[in-house]
Amino acid sequence: MKRCSWVDENSQIYKDYHDNEWGVPKYDDRELFELLILEGFQAGLSWLTVLKKREDFRKAFDNFDVQKVTKYDENKVAELLQNEKIIRSRGKINAAILNAKIFIEIQKEYGSFSKYIWGFTDGKIIKNQDDKFQVSTPLSDTVSKDLKKRGMKYVGTVIIYSYLQSIGIVNDHETTCFRY
Repeated sequence: MKRCSWVDENSQIYKDYHDNEWGVPKYDDRELFELLILEGFQAGLSWLTVLKKREDFRKAFDNFDVQKVTKYDENKVAELLQNEKIIRSRGKINAAILNAKIFIEIQKEYGSFSKYIWGFTDGKIIKNQDDKFQVSTPLSDTVSKDLKKRGMKYVGTVIIYSYLQSIGIVNDHETTCFRY
């Protein structure tokens, strides 16, 4: 079975993520919030690092319950900074809390975050037509700009392009990959 060339064939967690999750359209707001926050934590690190810590992130961040994350205070931030099982960055933790609040504002405005994020492509999936690797596109530029304008942090165009791939708005499986 041929996978995308970026998949580490020696890593079961990476193969599982590629085979079952990456590029699969997601519409559930909890899942969309989780991946948005994890993509922010990944900044400057490898996605494999995040995947290995994902279950610990779920425990630490109340299974990415956006309502609970908005209520995190300094005591919770201090607790998270002591949690050796997650990526401990005050900036990224504070951004997760801020982004949760903005995520809820977007839900109120659009009815769901899913309607908001999928609205950028009118609900359509953008399918890779070749194997030219990109780190950003005009779409990720537009989404990033809008999220930043709303006040979100760790939502630069490269992070957002990776996010759009992870939630299935962009299908960037290589043309030789069995998931293409």
